[in-house]
Amino acid sequence: MKSILLTLSSLSLVLLLSFTMNNGSQEFKGRAIYVAKSKMELGRWGARMSEAQKKQIKERLKNRLEKTYILDFNKEASVFDEKDKLDAISGATDSWGDNFSRGKQFKNVKENKLVQSQEFYGKKFLVVDELEPLNWQLGKETKQIGKYTCFKAVASAPTKNLEWYNFSWSELRSSSADEEGEPEIEMTTIEAWYTLQIPVSHGPAEYWGLPGLILEVSYGNTVMLCSEIQLNPDDNIEIEAPDKGKQITKSKYKEVIVEKMTEMRDNRGRRRG
Repeated sequence: MKSILLTLSSLSLVLLLSFTMNNGSQEFKGRAIYVAKSKMELGRWGARMSEAQKKQIKERLKNRLEKTYILDFNKEASVFDEKDKLDAISGATDSWGDNFSRGKQFKNVKENKLVQSQEFYGKKFLVVDELEPLNWQLGKETKQIGKYTCFKAVASAPTKNLEWYNFSWSELRSSSADEEGEPEIEMTTIEAWYTLQIPVSHGPAEYWGLPGLILEVSYGNTVMLCSEIQLNPDDNIEIEAPDKGKQITKSKYKEVIVEKMTEMRDNRGRRRG
């Protein structure tokens, strides 16, 4: 009986919050701060390195391995962007990494719309496309993140669809091999923790579509964890899509990247020859 009363009490709280957010004001807004940490993958080269060398590389790559993001949201839309960060060693911005990092990202979950600003070798692009669909499997497992009770959900999606703005030299090697047969589709497993106490379908990066705000998400070698939430903060929050750059789709933007990197590889080969 006590368990039933507790469940009803929790449900009432969620419904009350939902009613307040849906009917109290069209101006409901929130802000979530996420800290992202990625594990350093050295592959076969790591076996040849000393611990001192690994530590030095980790320090040099710190600005790529540890990042802070801000998610501003209302009931229907959100803006996700990285806070500016300088290189831990040189104090300079990471120009190479910036070419393949996620730009300012606008998501409208009601309209299933993505608008993302990207800059690639000095050229500005405005990527306009649909949101990546995620077939979430909702679980019963719960855990506490701050003062919020969170539920677990898992999904799987093609890695290339989640990282269409990124690049790896292995893509050029695999594209050549693909001409001989059907390519194998690499999949990424996603684990998310969302809270019904903030009943909006938003989340960091490409992750969205759950019945509550995603406070933690793990994918590949990266974990994003919400460290702070502000509901209806005093700060003026603008949730608007970026509008600068050449409009393009995700697939076309990927083609631009691959074409440029292929050109760079071929030019480097000719210089060596």
